[in-house]
Amino acid sequence: MAVEIITREDLNEFRSLLLTDLKDMFNSKPQQQKQWLKSSEVRKLLNISPGTLQNLRVNGTITYTKVGGILYYSSSDLEKVLEENKVDATVTLFSPKWLVR
Repeated sequence: MAVEIITREDLNEFRSLLLTDLKDMFNSKPQQQKQWLKSSEVRKLLNISPGTLQNLRVNGTITYTKVGGILYYSSSDLEKVLEENKVDATVTLFSPKWLVR
């Protein structure tokens, strides 16, 4: 069994490589989002109750697919609904000072 001696330079090089790898990992794109979400995942994501989710289904706001009694929601459809219902902030008389330019 051969013995290798590790020097401070070796440790510094290892540290630099490790930091570079960690930076690359954090700067890379996040893992791909799930395409289909179950009701419990949608409720948790939107922070809504089961009744609210049911109302969104009934009035046609959110589309869904039912397979064997389980409801699935397309993540791209949910993003589209959120974008379509986005409300721009408006400056009013009662807006905080930091918001008014």
